[in-house]
Amino acid sequence: MTAREHTHRGTWTMEHRADGILRALPVDVPAGTAALTLTLSYPRRAGVLDLGLLGPEGEFRGWSGGARDTVTVAEERATPGYLPGPLVPGTWQVLLRLHRIPPEGLPYQVRARCATQPPAAPSAATPPPLAPADRRARRTVPSHGGARWLAGDLHAHTEHSDGTLTVDELARAAAAEGLDFLAVTDHNTVSHHPALAAAGRRQGIGLLPGQEVTTDLGHANVFGDTGWIDFRRPAADWLTRAEAAGGLLSVNHPLADDCAWELPFAGRRPRHAELWHHSWADRRHGAPLAWARAWRDDVVPLGGSDFHRPEQGRPLGTPTTWVLCEDGDVLGGLAAGRTAVSAGPDAAVLLRHGDELLALDADGTVLVRPDGTRTVVRGNAVSLPAGQGLHRLETHTCEVVALCG
Repeated sequence: MTAREHTHRGTWTMEHRADGILRALPVDVPAGTAALTLTLSYPRRAGVLDLGLLGPEGEFRGWSGGARDTVTVAEERATPGYLPGPLVPGTWQVLLRLHRIPPEGLPYQVRARCATQPPAAPSAATPPPLAPADRRARRTVPSHGGARWLAGDLHAHTEHSDGTLTVDELARAAAAEGLDFLAVTDHNTVSHHPALAAAGRRQGIGLLPGQEVTTDLGHANVFGDTGWIDFRRPAADWLTRAEAAGGLLSVNHPLADDCAWELPFAGRRPRHAELWHHSWADRRHGAPLAWARAWRDDVVPLGGSDFHRPEQGRPLGTPTTWVLCEDGDVLGGLAAGRTAVSAGPDAAVLLRHGDELLALDADGTVLVRPDGTRTVVRGNAVSLPAGQGLHRLETHTCEVVALCG
């Protein structure tokens, strides 16, 4: 096997980051290249560099953020997070995002290796379908007008970004929690999309294509088979592109630590927002609800576990997003704003049921309406008058246990 190599090396400084957080390094790919391998090295204890790749016409070929230091792209296969396909001769671009740069600077090296032979096919075992006995029993929830409430999780990651599970393994874990659907939302890539339908069928769960558009100033989930959304563009472009392709966009964890939402939207703001994220650890803290009221009167509440790996101890479906779906169309139900969020698939839940609200397994909680009026819930299946806007159930200590748009 013959190969051609090119190396970029240097030191990124805080001044570099201040001038431009995203940097492109050229790599000449000659004719006859069958595989392009990138190797990024730097002192990982000192900082963080994110890695991606563009083709010779600026087309997206992959993104792995800070999760990988070696990636390969070939015609038939590619490292998770990257797209297989022809290696067209020309000048490609290695993308580096200067995510964390220390005051003393961060030395780095990027080695690009162009090989004339494709890589060997990896050995991969697909987990068996989940046995019915290993699946959490599905909760009985009343249907409405022929539509069904489906339980799911709208935020999860695989090995295609910074998660550890394969698509099949993630689907199996979600099915074990008794979920009906799961959105797979890897960071800044859509390389996982082709695997979703087959994995969902094998494991008995609907897998919704997603992408977490990720920047230093905010994250947003795009749901639907929209194609790649360019995180380098303004947020308003993400929204326009998602909707034009038949999808929708949701602002993620708007108040979460160093990835809180800081980006403007020119013209209009999206209706959908991940109000309930795992980082809302103390649900007596009312900041997400206050943010929602300031964001839009008709905000559509979503929830997501932001699952990355089992050892986090945070199961899929915590929280659970409920979507009222016709013929199993989760994306259609989301677009129509028919959502509710609960702490888990078996926890207290508040659902819209025609002109009423239905509080299930919520005895002793309090319904809080948008105008602040309150009604104590007595019983485990209670119908209550419904108005417009965001409603919630909370305990006597003001801990939120359910949301309903």
